[in-house]
Amino acid sequence: MTSTQIGLGMAALGRPEYININPSDQREKSEEAFFDHSLKVLDEAYKSGVRYFDTAASYGKGESFLLEWHQSRNHPDVMFGSKWGYTYTADWQLGYEGKHEIKEHSLQKLEEQWGYSQKLCPALGIYHIHSATLASGVLENEDEDVLEKLAAIKRSTGVLIGLSSSGTEQQEVLEQAMNIAVDDTPLFDTFQVTFNILEQTTFSTLQNAKTNGVKILIKEAMANGRIFPNNAYPYYEKTYTYLSRLADKYQVGIDAIALRFCMDKINPAYVLSGASTIPQLTANLKASTFQLTQAELDSLSKLAVAPEDYWHERSQLKWS
Repeated sequence: MTSTQIGLGMAALGRPEYININPSDQREKSEEAFFDHSLKVLDEAYKSGVRYFDTAASYGKGESFLLEWHQSRNHPDVMFGSKWGYTYTADWQLGYEGKHEIKEHSLQKLEEQWGYSQKLCPALGIYHIHSATLASGVLENEDEDVLEKLAAIKRSTGVLIGLSSSGTEQQEVLEQAMNIAVDDTPLFDTFQVTFNILEQTTFSTLQNAKTNGVKILIKEAMANGRIFPNNAYPYYEKTYTYLSRLADKYQVGIDAIALRFCMDKINPAYVLSGASTIPQLTANLKASTFQLTQAELDSLSKLAVAPEDYWHERSQLKWS
């Protein structure tokens, strides 16, 4: 079995709408109800052995929900990760038609969002640049002030510095990040990467990063729900059939197969569950109860699609 732990991501717990929330979700979406519900999911996750919890400044109330939970429970053995660089703009408006979050990788934004994120210390163990891209320029020389600030945060708090990645240029972003050093010390300790049965572009880069001591976290292991049978994607019929066969064999859900694939293929430090309910969390955690065979891993590896197609599909998904 791998050493991977399952962590809980809060993208669907800190704000009322997200692209991977099932449209049939019947949760009460007031802020108070969401807070109460999130605490119940966090409690169940801890009870079930989860010790890593991942949030971001743009996850609505994700950081504040996690902070309030932590201050009321005082668990000594948890670790948190958070991310800076996006601002949540929907302001809890259901059906918001504008952009729900806006990217800004400036020194001003880092200092503003770190001002709140640091309240999670000392449980805060990882601080990521949220969806670093080549276009945002955050990894370029002109952003030395940002990189220096991140290095200063690491020196003063011991928090690991990392980045999360999305899009067709994930591989190039990771390769560039591995070459960045401040005062002759590599800056990035962790990479949080989109990797799943459909999107496997970064496999060799992640293996190289691990060899160089970078800790890997996997997000969006379920491809924002696209691994589940859906008539909107008839060209995934072969994928759905094989995943269903494996789910029947191991007596788990397709979600657990998807998570297990990431665990066995990459052996990351953490793979994130994006569960928004306790039943989803319970189903996800079953990924730790079995191991895929090499033949099954090989078959699943062949189901990857072209990254351009994957990310185009993802860009068409609606917030709900």
